[in-house]
Amino acid sequence: MKGLFTPELIWFLIGLVMLLLEFALPGIFVMFFGLGAWIVALLCLIFDFSLNVQLLFFILFSVALIFLLRKKLSKIFIGKTSSKNVQGDVEDIIGQRATVVQEIRPNIPGKIIFHGAEWEADADVEIHVGTVVVITGRESIILKVKPIEGEKS
Repeated sequence: MKGLFTPELIWFLIGLVMLLLEFALPGIFVMFFGLGAWIVALLCLIFDFSLNVQLLFFILFSVALIFLLRKKLSKIFIGKTSSKNVQGDVEDIIGQRATVVQEIRPNIPGKIIFHGAEWEADADVEIHVGTVVVITGRESIILKVKPIEGEKS
């Protein structure tokens, strides 16, 4: 009679721990190693492998599962992102006010403070430090602004 801790039981427990860790860790990466451990546990039930062969099979099956199933399973578990959110964010900032903290000149971006963060900003006219501006658009990470006449912070 074999002892309590047989190779198949040990690999099953390793797989179970890794699958449970998947709930605590982001992504679905650890799950593939848990599944690889379970495949090795099944193989150990059928065949008597040395520890080196078991480790080799564990690595091979885990990596193969990552390459074969990661894209398919990440679509199911993680979901898809939509570009609507990015467009919504741009529309949300248009019309908002900010304050110039580094002078802006035509074709030479300056800096503004918007919601407590410093952003690069560009304008068609020269805008001096301290001027309150309104955001009119966004190109990549540079905000387009224009001055609000008569307002200084």
